[in-house]
Amino acid sequence: MTETPSSGVAAELAEFVAALTTESIPEEALRAAERAILDTVGVTLAGAAADAGAVSVAAAVAESGETTVLGRDDRLPLSDAVFANASAGHALDFDDVALAAMDGHPSVPMVAPLLAIGEREGATGRDLLTAYVAGFETQGYLSRPISPGHYEGGWHATSTIGLFGATAAVARLLELSPERTEHALNIAASMPAGLKRNFGTTTKPIHAGQAARSATTAALLAANGATADPTAIDGDRGFFDLYRGETRPDLERLPDLGSRWALLEDGIDVKKYPCCYYTHSAIYAATGIAETNDIRADDIYEVVVTASQGAADALAHDDPRTGLEGKFSMPYLIASAIVRRGVGLAAFEDDRIDEPAVQAVRERVTLTVDSDLPYDSNAAHVAVTDRSGDVYERMQERPPGTHDDPLSNDELQEKFRMCADYAPGSVAVEDAVSALDDLRTVDDVRNVLESL
Repeated sequence: MTETPSSGVAAELAEFVAALTTESIPEEALRAAERAILDTVGVTLAGAAADAGAVSVAAAVAESGETTVLGRDDRLPLSDAVFANASAGHALDFDDVALAAMDGHPSVPMVAPLLAIGEREGATGRDLLTAYVAGFETQGYLSRPISPGHYEGGWHATSTIGLFGATAAVARLLELSPERTEHALNIAASMPAGLKRNFGTTTKPIHAGQAARSATTAALLAANGATADPTAIDGDRGFFDLYRGETRPDLERLPDLGSRWALLEDGIDVKKYPCCYYTHSAIYAATGIAETNDIRADDIYEVVVTASQGAADALAHDDPRTGLEGKFSMPYLIASAIVRRGVGLAAFEDDRIDEPAVQAVRERVTLTVDSDLPYDSNAAHVAVTDRSGDVYERMQERPPGTHDDPLSNDELQEKFRMCADYAPGSVAVEDAVSALDDLRTVDDVRNVLESL
């Protein structure tokens, strides 16, 4: 089949993705990719025991297969394993975020297909890292012209933008030509979906599985000769037009690929708490106030949290009835932080939601919006008033674990170990930590998957 070069957003991206080499990636970006893959595999292991991880496996387990399902003893056909692993990776809302332009979780839709294709191809760790960087830069590139309007309009960018990143990552791993990569990206333009309306249900993490599986399909279709319109992303009634929100796409915001690295400038923020990222600054502030002043549940008169409109839009469950709803409830999370001195995985077990002390504080927590904050700001102000009338306040501009104030390697590895403890299958934890933390030295990714 004749391949006709074209011009436009997809073509520029395709040239960058197809030409990217490990040697051309800055050392700091390569290390960031390594840390991101370690973290994403860890949260996937824990998520394999959660409802969304289990549901996605159950839907496909009737078929035999040859691809590893992380944290379980099952093996599935490639696309089903990709779907199951990516869904599990987002099941606990513990996976990393990149908010500068994407308003999403960049790693989870990419790591699952990279591991699956890497297992099939016998890829090296360096191959995976290079492909990951290609996908991350693609997400940063495509999100900028339509951010934050895309997210404000109700789309879940982890799925809609992550799809393109995962497509680029798989195309790079398969070593597709620029022409085939361009077709893959434009095929993917027909596949984005994922609604914020489904936050707080098992469907939200399934968005990541859907994106990962669709991306794998798009890349494999292109590899086998499928074609797509060259302007499916940036043309009239293309992706940008249809998914932009209320403002016109601003193509002037497209960054210079290969000279401006989104992985370094925008960075990856690793989650300290397994819940909506918009709550992390407030959780950190509330925990600090409670610990510093020895505040107990019975001391609380009221708690007022002031945050952005983006936080208010995402946090739809003031009175959660399930653990999943609790992840998107500012009152519950602040109450948990004060009563339990933090928020861990156990906080979202359904039988913990109705703990009397937590519920007593939850009823006294109010979330208000500061209209002066940018829509997608993660800043939060927490004011705790005790029954004596004393007020304890803290302003937290950024969540813990941001790319410019990252979790230490020890903290990152401890998070992995904690998540691995929740995996329903057998995991050789220390072998996995050692290999993933130095992924660039791995000769065959199948050796890593044996430990998972």
